[in-house]
Amino acid sequence: MSLRTALARAGALGVTAVLATGCAELGGSSAGAAGAAGDAVPTAAVAGSALEALASVPVRGRAPQTGYSRDEFGEAWADTDRNGCDTRNDVLARDLTGETFRPGSDCVVLTGTLDDPYSGATIAFRRGEGTSEAVQIDHVVALSDAWQKGAQRWDAARRTAFANDPLNLLAVDGPLNQAKGDADAATWLPPDRSYRCAYVARQVAVKLTYGLWMTAAEHDAASAVLGGCPGEPLPSREVTAAQQEPPSAPAGPFPDCAAARAAGAAPVRVGDPGWNPALDGDGDGVGCES
Repeated sequence: MSLRTALARAGALGVTAVLATGCAELGGSSAGAAGAAGDAVPTAAVAGSALEALASVPVRGRAPQTGYSRDEFGEAWADTDRNGCDTRNDVLARDLTGETFRPGSDCVVLTGTLDDPYSGATIAFRRGEGTSEAVQIDHVVALSDAWQKGAQRWDAARRTAFANDPLNLLAVDGPLNQAKGDADAATWLPPDRSYRCAYVARQVAVKLTYGLWMTAAEHDAASAVLGGCPGEPLPSREVTAAQQEPPSAPAGPFPDCAAARAAGAAPVRVGDPGWNPALDGDGDGVGCES
């Protein structure tokens, strides 16, 4: 090799040492750089952060989906906190702004505006056929995913509670919710990168709360996201008054639905404390449904 050729190659590579050591050492230098990159120090977790909590989530293989159906998680959008509103309307009222309600109801959301966390877009919600689907309620940890990672061992009551827990629910863009399906963090993350830390942190909180596990790929994906935001806090469940203290039994029948809701007892069913047939306008055995 001529001196001119060697100098040209050395300049292109940015390694003048080729003149003294030859091409063999160029390969050694590259290997050393790769080794240095592999020795990078992991991001330190902040105390109380989602990244710290992630270390407590068990890692196991995915169980079979055999036996799963939506029905295994109870009635869809059940009123588990007994505030007189189904869970879907509770989450819409929490996550929308400028919401309006059905006349005569403080429960059924008719319209509102969603600042969608998954896309960053602003979406107008209007209840009705062909329009309600624009905003859907996402199970942050999908029910099918939960089934394959521990929930199939639960009793019916715990699965119903999980499916309606506000900690695991977000109002989001409908098509994105459909695209996500039952994916975990290894296979789906919100398109809006600025929300990914909060999204994964919520998944960690849900899985810790309910004792669910992650697959190795899911755990690695969650660690990669949270490693970029080591101070991201672990979200906590919003506890309502109805959840803090069970309602006391009424002294007699409720005179009207306002009284039943104030006591945290609506909807009221035949046989429930405070039942009054006058509350059951449609004769189905359930009063104060909306």
